[in-house]
Amino acid sequence: MRAAFKDWAIVVDALGRGDQIIILRKGGLAEGRGGFKMQHDEFLLFPTRYHQQGEMVTPEAAGRWTEIEANFPPEDILRLEFCAKVEEWHEVKSLDQANQLRGQHIWNDQVIADRYEWGREQKIFAIALRVFQLPAAVELPMLEEYGGCKSWIEVEREIETESAAPVLDDEAFARKLEEFRSALA
Repeated sequence: MRAAFKDWAIVVDALGRGDQIIILRKGGLAEGRGGFKMQHDEFLLFPTRYHQQGEMVTPEAAGRWTEIEANFPPEDILRLEFCAKVEEWHEVKSLDQANQLRGQHIWNDQVIADRYEWGREQKIFAIALRVFQLPAAVELPMLEEYGGCKSWIEVEREIETESAAPVLDDEAFARKLEEFRSALA
């Protein structure tokens, strides 16, 4: 697998811990007028170092930021630990609907409002993922082309994901997926 989805390191951590199964995306600046598109059904999770992450999440999650930041690899190294498979996704066309997902993710209310309001179209994408931990962390050089405000990149080489293990057992994942579906029904 070479496709990778970029998101804040604190979100990748929450996904990898099984604290959440969803990502919310409006689209990066580099994605242009069309905004975000689901380009892949399976991908690696690429943790980014956006410096205000600890301020933009729930207080419970903010406590993890210091620990996560202390364990970052050097800036010239990309560490990949997780991959994901899309279970389902929905366009969320109202802020009220987006707020129904409160408690299923670590973003604070202001971040959700900002993501929803930013840009021409008033919508975000809510994507439910089955997350898997790679058998061992993979470290790659951080290439210049990985930078910028974009959701998708291709890493320089194929990463083996066949033996990755789910971070949540089937029952726990099914409960979270049903909670996601119920909130958007």
